[in-house]
Amino acid sequence: MKSTPVLGIIGGSGIYNLPALTHLEPHEIDTPYGRPSSPVWTGSINGRTVAFLARHGVGHFISPGEVNYRANIFALKMMGVKRIVSISACGSLREDYKPGEIVIPDQLVDFTRGRKNTFFGDGLVAHISPADPYCSSLSSLTLQAVQKAGATAHFGGTLITIEGPRFSTRGESNLFRSWGMSIIGMTACPEAFLAREAQLCYCTMAHVTDYDVWHMSESPVTVEMVIRTLNQNTTIAQEAVVHLTASLPEETECECHHALRDAIITAPEKINEEGLARLNWLKQ
Repeated sequence: MKSTPVLGIIGGSGIYNLPALTHLEPHEIDTPYGRPSSPVWTGSINGRTVAFLARHGVGHFISPGEVNYRANIFALKMMGVKRIVSISACGSLREDYKPGEIVIPDQLVDFTRGRKNTFFGDGLVAHISPADPYCSSLSSLTLQAVQKAGATAHFGGTLITIEGPRFSTRGESNLFRSWGMSIIGMTACPEAFLAREAQLCYCTMAHVTDYDVWHMSESPVTVEMVIRTLNQNTTIAQEAVVHLTASLPEETECECHHALRDAIITAPEKINEEGLARLNWLKQ
């Protein structure tokens, strides 16, 4: 790798097929939490280095609940990444967020179960504050990049993350709507919270593929429906990445980079060597 990536992208392998992308190179990385879902690929976009990671593995063989989210985030951290954009599919829980459009959410609800959702524990205790789980600065730049790519984009709304891999029942979908949720997906949690623990800026570029199952005049969500819309939006995602990379300021200073400043509660003398090694990586 010739230089530190200015941006990390977590999403599908289709994002690598950028005409503007040069010097593509894979990196096999071992983390304290095991191997990430795929090699971390780096490439150059107009002279600026970007890192890519396929969340579900190359060929999409890792289920949402089986993704090693800790290894994925830690691997990007080890590569020197300071900002991460998650590109993912979502279902709409609102009439005005239509399939084919893109949402940059500003809030999260975690409805998953049993996922390893923290870098801490095992003798090292920390309590981060994800009151506003997305980086507002990176989210704004991502919205502008998506709009510049010609997509209909929405800023704001709450993304609820379900365990999956199944889709929702109509009862669940209507319950989430009654709670005021805007979109639904399977991967934002714990990814966003781990990014905050790693002191990284993080946002989601959510591609609306369907109306989940609540919309009685539309067909219930299917895999074919999701793939078709994602394929249609691949060019938009690619162009948005190019615009976003160009717009990122060299200076990466952000409050997200100080998330651990007041979060560690374990007394320093009680932190073992393994915990200290993890903490040193996360605080870089």
